[in-house]
Amino acid sequence: MIKKKLLMVCLLIAAIVFSSFKKDKTYKITDFGAKGDGQTLNTASIQEAIDKCSAEGGGTLIIPEGVFLSGSIFLKQGVSMLLEEGAVLKGSLNQEDYPQINTRWEGEEKKWTACLVNAIDLSNFKISGKGTIDGSGDAWTARGRSAQQSPGPRYGRPRLIGLQNCKNAVVEHIKLNNQASWGLFVLYSRNVKIKGLTIRAAHNIPSSDGIDIDSSKDILITGCDIDVNDDCISIKSGKDEDGLRVNRPCEDVLIEKCRFGYGHGGVAMGSETSGGIRNITVRNCVFEAGNWAPIRFKSQPSRGGVVENITYKNLIIRDTRQAFEFNMAWRMVNPKPPAKVLPIVRNVRIINVRGTARTVGTMKGLEQSPIDGVKFKNCEITAQRGFSMEHATNVDLSGLKILGVTGEAIMKTNVR
Repeated sequence: MIKKKLLMVCLLIAAIVFSSFKKDKTYKITDFGAKGDGQTLNTASIQEAIDKCSAEGGGTLIIPEGVFLSGSIFLKQGVSMLLEEGAVLKGSLNQEDYPQINTRWEGEEKKWTACLVNAIDLSNFKISGKGTIDGSGDAWTARGRSAQQSPGPRYGRPRLIGLQNCKNAVVEHIKLNNQASWGLFVLYSRNVKIKGLTIRAAHNIPSSDGIDIDSSKDILITGCDIDVNDDCISIKSGKDEDGLRVNRPCEDVLIEKCRFGYGHGGVAMGSETSGGIRNITVRNCVFEAGNWAPIRFKSQPSRGGVVENITYKNLIIRDTRQAFEFNMAWRMVNPKPPAKVLPIVRNVRIINVRGTARTVGTMKGLEQSPIDGVKFKNCEITAQRGFSMEHATNVDLSGLKILGVTGEAIMKTNVR
């Protein structure tokens, strides 16, 4: 009797162990009629596979080898997505294939064009694989902006991947190519891990940011390789009146072990700073290939918000345009009135940053809100032109060594 009970217990334990190793259900899009010929529009087939996967308790959506043309698809709870080697999910060029949804665009909540891949209000999912998500941004650019110049509402180009109000998500190893607009957009989300992405956009595609983290918390970006035609990574928290109304910070972000090629910035804070940006660390990264400004802060007087506790550490800079750019009056085109409390930048640490640039850079605060508390430690920059500073306080330059500059290495105006 005891032996029989012992056997039953052993079988039960074995069943539990076996079930823990059981593979998730898989749903291959070709089983739902999708065709990887680069011409057939597969939006409905892919969405059908997603819907069935979620309805049956969840699993993994499989994109196999082939070029699968699609408009916006929407992941659902319990569904992860795997792009197999040789798989390309390619964005349609038809604006009508991307519905208008409630989201945030450039720091303002509004109806805006959905991404190619959308994850909204989801948790515990993964987007991964060795395949590619391609936004056809080169073709959107070649076609021009005629659709936006026609009468009626303005429709934006689709972003590539959007995670909105999500938690416990992983995006890893896939390739993002020629996004028509931003590459990976993370909004109002928590505990997102972004690992090993390769992101490329042709250098004529406007607003082709690599990764944008917007009013989110507990974000890890590691081992990514980014070369685009705007900021490689941008940290955001809302813009002007609407950003101040929402008032959600972007905080607790770690960016490490990444390579940054061409882009208008390496890791940029802003320009949407209204909800605040804090506790951001960028470490053990390389910036090269003519990147405009590896270390970049940008805002406008109308933004408001506090940017604080920012650390750039152990960075190698190779032939970038500037090493550092701080500009609190960035791109003042049709500016709005200043916020009641001007944007604040304070407590920035720049540690062990070394390399070559055309210009050391600029630090331009506001007269009524100077940049405060920037400390350089063990930094060495070789450049043709020096460091121009205006409206800053408590800047510790003792740890910044500047080599190769013809003329003044540091030019100060209203710096205390």
